[in-house]
Amino acid sequence: MSTSRTWQQQIGHQRDWAWRGWQIRYTFMRGQQETTQPPMLLLHGFGASIGHWRFNIPVFAKDRTIYALDLLGFGASEKVSTDYLVTLWVEQVHDFWQTYIRTPMVLVGNSLGSLVSLTAAALYPEMVAGLAMLTLPDTSVLKNPSWVKPAIAPLKLALNPVAAFAKALFTAPPIFNPFFQFIRQPKIIRSWVKKAYIDTTSVEDDLVDILSSPAYDQGAADALRAMVNTMSKPQVPQHTAKEMLPQLTIPILLVWGQQDVMIPPKLGPLFARCNPRIQLVELAHAGHCPHDECPDRLNPILLDWLAAHFPIQQPQPEQLHCA
Repeated sequence: MSTSRTWQQQIGHQRDWAWRGWQIRYTFMRGQQETTQPPMLLLHGFGASIGHWRFNIPVFAKDRTIYALDLLGFGASEKVSTDYLVTLWVEQVHDFWQTYIRTPMVLVGNSLGSLVSLTAAALYPEMVAGLAMLTLPDTSVLKNPSWVKPAIAPLKLALNPVAAFAKALFTAPPIFNPFFQFIRQPKIIRSWVKKAYIDTTSVEDDLVDILSSPAYDQGAADALRAMVNTMSKPQVPQHTAKEMLPQLTIPILLVWGQQDVMIPPKLGPLFARCNPRIQLVELAHAGHCPHDECPDRLNPILLDWLAAHFPIQQPQPEQLHCA
């Protein structure tokens, strides 16, 4: 999908917000007229940013106010070394909501952004009126035979020291930093993204710039190393989709690209069984990021879902008074 405007012009008004002493980038675009529609907050996937919504924000903003947020460590938000728990990003979203929105909103996420959105809806139900997820990176709905866990327990116990040593070796700056400098190159990013997109013509220069530029920010290597360390910690508390989805009483849309090679599409129907409010749309000929790869098909799906659950109220004509 091409446009004559730059991606920076397409995503609205970018601003910086100080959160816990860290710089956070967000953007917003207001509707063309006043509306009763709930605002929307868009949350990107791992390695992406607000620019990844460049084909969606102008469409969604016609009837409502749209916000998009760079999660801490991504995009133009500050790159810091901290424990990157999902709950940390959820707290960022909640504090942003309290600061700028303060009314129930529709959360839309892609991949990691879906997991953050789902967790936010479960932990702060007063904040979320509706939830739309474009793939969901969670395997809690997969069933393993009862014998699997006790059978592999001794193996895990034996491998834990090996895994800890390998992680410590890999994340040591003399090894990790050169590796990071290699994978952040635009040509490497382009090659990697082509595996996530079925239509490789969508992997154009703007997209590569959106995904690769933040990796050159100060602290980017330290931030990614901190994410790797956080994800590998066994004591990290988990809020799983299997336990969170049944709790929700709001409208839920789940869209899954049928050619997604990052997260298996077979998970979609399993998630849909967790809550009857889930509307599952399995999108043919689409990969991991349908909002960017095929926005001409994704945008109408989301707009129809919004219209069904949050119908636009037409202004009442003024009564005519006879003399």
